[in-house]
Amino acid sequence: MESPPSFSDFPEDVQLHVLSFLSPAEVSAFACTSRQFAALCSGSASDSPVWHAMCHRRWGCKTLIRSWASGGARIPYARLYRALNRWEALIGFWRHIGHGTPGTPPLLFFEWGPSYITGSRVSPSAELGSHGVLKVPFIWLGLSAHGDPVSFLHPGCRFESPGEFLTSASGSSSSDSDLVPVSVSFVGYNHFVVEESRCFYEACGGDSGVSDELAEIESTLPLDRLMSEIYQYFANRTSPGGDKDSRRQRKKEREKLGRRRLWETEHFVKIANYQPTPSRPLQGLWKGICDDNLLKFYLVAYNDAGGITCRRVGDAGELFSAYSPVFRTSNTTFLEAPFSKEEQDLYGSRKHICSVASNWSNLDREVVSRILCINSSYELVIPGLYGSSGDPGNGEGRIWEYEDGTFGFGFLRNHFIIDLKHITSNGHLLDTVEHCCNRSIV
Repeated sequence: MESPPSFSDFPEDVQLHVLSFLSPAEVSAFACTSRQFAALCSGSASDSPVWHAMCHRRWGCKTLIRSWASGGARIPYARLYRALNRWEALIGFWRHIGHGTPGTPPLLFFEWGPSYITGSRVSPSAELGSHGVLKVPFIWLGLSAHGDPVSFLHPGCRFESPGEFLTSASGSSSSDSDLVPVSVSFVGYNHFVVEESRCFYEACGGDSGVSDELAEIESTLPLDRLMSEIYQYFANRTSPGGDKDSRRQRKKEREKLGRRRLWETEHFVKIANYQPTPSRPLQGLWKGICDDNLLKFYLVAYNDAGGITCRRVGDAGELFSAYSPVFRTSNTTFLEAPFSKEEQDLYGSRKHICSVASNWSNLDREVVSRILCINSSYELVIPGLYGSSGDPGNGEGRIWEYEDGTFGFGFLRNHFIIDLKHITSNGHLLDTVEHCCNRSIV
């Protein structure tokens, strides 16, 4: 009886397909089984077929794996795997937290590019009656020519093209470039920080006088005296005898920093559930035109107790709207058709607020599939805000879910319905309006 074939007897393409499903730790363990597999799974080789197969299986449909290099350098696929595995958590929506500059869009949307990841600030279009979403590139993440992760942003969001980022990533950008190198640091899985990267300046031999002088020490002293000289250097900067040199050094650093606009640290938290699901059809980020004819963003979330809350996501500095409550309900049981005459009258007597480009006849034929009772959240925060006479029914409202999966909401005190639409579809922003910061409007 013949013995079953070993793994090495299979064709290489079959081996690679099987190995692509392993984790990095499992690949390392498998490489220890034989010299043949050690060479096949080597992470140091720039053209490792196993690591390329692993990258292609996970991200090949989202980005161009072979394009993740600057200046034509051959970056080991194992290093690329580690970078993409870390950055993949960025894809999707994030919300700015903390104090921000007034008018700063609160949402950041990350998406895949051919050889980089782009983070764009997202905000409603200022055009009256428009569902357009303003998308402004803000931060770019990629790999340097040496395979090191690099990130850049422009304070004014003035990226001319992806080529500008790729040039900076390769280290060949001019010294007067407006791009600011930054570091993206995760604080757990749902929180990251963007701050200016001083290490990038030092690596480029640039803006830090300290790094320049230390580099001179390293290049002129033998290795056995290096550590003692570095220690002496820092001791002189803090000792009374070295006070004059220390003041001169600090002045030099301030002058250099003064010529460069520093970026204020920003914090972002992840919006984990920004799309609806069959079991939670209302959850996610939505957009709708309000009674002032301006587009607003809404975030609907289900809580652990089974209730639903909706908040409006506004720009930094807007009074009561940075993350304002809109409606809530603890009972998620829908009213199913056929509806009572009272419910039909509540819906039929209200006007839909729609965009200028909308077809009114289509709205007239909008079919309501289910109805949910809600309450206004504003009454919880600011009682009597609407000048009510204390009637608890004044804050009562309805959600009308349509057959296409979207929905509208309204309150009994008003005579209009705010129809909400999807912001994204299959991971892509809808109705985007590209913002060109470099053009002045006369």
